[in-house]
Amino acid sequence: MGVTIAIDCMGGDHGPVVTVPAALEFLRSHPQASAILVGREEAIAPLLGNATTEFGARIRVRAASEVVAMDDPPAIAMRNKKDSSMRVAVDLVKAGEASAAVSAGNTGALMAISRFVLKTLPGIDRPAIATVLPSMKGHTYVLDLGANVDCSAEHLLQFGVMGAMLVAAIEHKDRPTVGLLNIGEEVIKGNDVVKEAGELLRNSGLNFQGNVEGNDIYEGTVDVVVCDGFVGNVALKTSEGLAQMVGAFLKQEFKRTLFTKLLAVAAMPVLKRFKKRVDHRLYNGAPLLGLRGVVLKSHGSADVLAFGNALSRAAEAASNRLIERISERMASMNEAKA
Repeated sequence: MGVTIAIDCMGGDHGPVVTVPAALEFLRSHPQASAILVGREEAIAPLLGNATTEFGARIRVRAASEVVAMDDPPAIAMRNKKDSSMRVAVDLVKAGEASAAVSAGNTGALMAISRFVLKTLPGIDRPAIATVLPSMKGHTYVLDLGANVDCSAEHLLQFGVMGAMLVAAIEHKDRPTVGLLNIGEEVIKGNDVVKEAGELLRNSGLNFQGNVEGNDIYEGTVDVVVCDGFVGNVALKTSEGLAQMVGAFLKQEFKRTLFTKLLAVAAMPVLKRFKKRVDHRLYNGAPLLGLRGVVLKSHGSADVLAFGNALSRAAEAASNRLIERISERMASMNEAKA
């Protein structure tokens, strides 16, 4: 996997204390990959240890004097912080020095900078944020997660194409299944935009399975669930809140009496396996799809394990021609329309 990942080491809630160790672990587990650590050298260097000896030319530091704060408005980050670690990482993708960029920083700023620097692919109007969620059959990819609140039917069609090509690249599936998130499975359900999007998806040549409902995300009914950013973000945050509530309830019940505490000890192996299956850290790394380069957004509070998974996901997407797959699919669809 001869890819080079540009890492915004200053982004996120924890900065270099998470991103640098994660980068080193990534290089150990991906012996063909390289990393460019972007940020303030004085913050990165003390965390490298003997990395230059261990990895040689596979690791290097690119200095960046500015940092995009988590509360910086996207316009300010894009216009006034041109030497930020986030901007420099994306610039490296634009220049061809890196195969992908990964940041745990400000989502709005990352989207704005990436769209400005890399531009969108031909046939793509708006980039979309995709994420992967656990399901009873493995996991489900959902997009958009908040980049586009108001979408047309054509935008939802483009999300379907991008999501399908993402699964094809990362999961190595030739014809991923695609569903359109709706309030019912029937064709007559939904608003006018969703109905029109359903018609476009049925005629797209994608492996479209029709409308799906919220429960289908976790049942694993399809590989890709398409929705606008408003609905997708609400669904994601609701899911996160539900998971936290279930975890809190379990802890409360196991601590209720001496007997339930003993039951908790006996159930510990099962609880640990359950926690691992739904551990959000294993699914970290949301691609910004539709750009002329691979960019992934890590969760801002990611730890070393979570950020490392985002790096692995970026390497997988870049090495399996994600951008080319989307471009080729959009071109074939446009030719079919002509």
